[in-house]
Amino acid sequence: MKPKTAMVLAAGLGKRMRPITDTMPKPLVKIAGKALLDWGLDSLEAAGVASAVVNVHYLPEQIIAHVAGRRAPKIDISDERAGLLDSAGGIVKALPFLGGEPFYIINADTFWIDSGEPSLERLALAWDAARMDILLMVTDLDSAIGHCVGTDFLVAPDGALHRSKGDPAGLIYAGAAIIDPRIFKDAPEGPHSINAYFDKAIDAGRLFGMKMRGRWITVGTPDAIPAAEAAVTGAPATASAQKSGPIFGKHDA
Repeated sequence: MKPKTAMVLAAGLGKRMRPITDTMPKPLVKIAGKALLDWGLDSLEAAGVASAVVNVHYLPEQIIAHVAGRRAPKIDISDERAGLLDSAGGIVKALPFLGGEPFYIINADTFWIDSGEPSLERLALAWDAARMDILLMVTDLDSAIGHCVGTDFLVAPDGALHRSKGDPAGLIYAGAAIIDPRIFKDAPEGPHSINAYFDKAIDAGRLFGMKMRGRWITVGTPDAIPAAEAAVTGAPATASAQKSGPIFGKHDA
């Protein structure tokens, strides 16, 4: 099963990226000449995703104009200008676009550099609807750039996940997943977090992880930009030339 649809979580405020995000939404901050949003959308396109939903809230017109220039995947906008819905609330609002089959979700402020077979392809190959409600892409601390808040999950020999509670032997959720939309049956429409669904899947023995191969990059603050660009280009990290203003192309909300 290869998902043909995806949800891109791009509605966060990006407060920790100020002053850059005083004038632009965080998903349009460029790393090595490419907007964070496009790093994710390019990965989805390469994985054969036909349509993606991008949710918007802060400075939404900029994101809408930016994705209008893409030929693939086809972009649908989920408008959250009336109020932020958090991760799960945003997905629930977008379900009419996403259909009834399992779909990818990705964060618009993280991306990855694959080593070998693309991670989204491997995620699709690892998906097992008979055992899983959610399959997360995960990585270890040594493969993460810009991450400084500990680990998220411990992984069992069969790939099942449990909360790590910061255990350094644990793995990090790497901002990409496959989710069966049936888990959102009877879900509330207001703001709420995807973490509640992770915990429900843990309790049911149906949350699994697939460890990516390569480097995972999260860009939370302006100071993280040089290291992110160095990870992409292979050059030493130096002070970034990116400033707040019109020349520039969400883990945090």
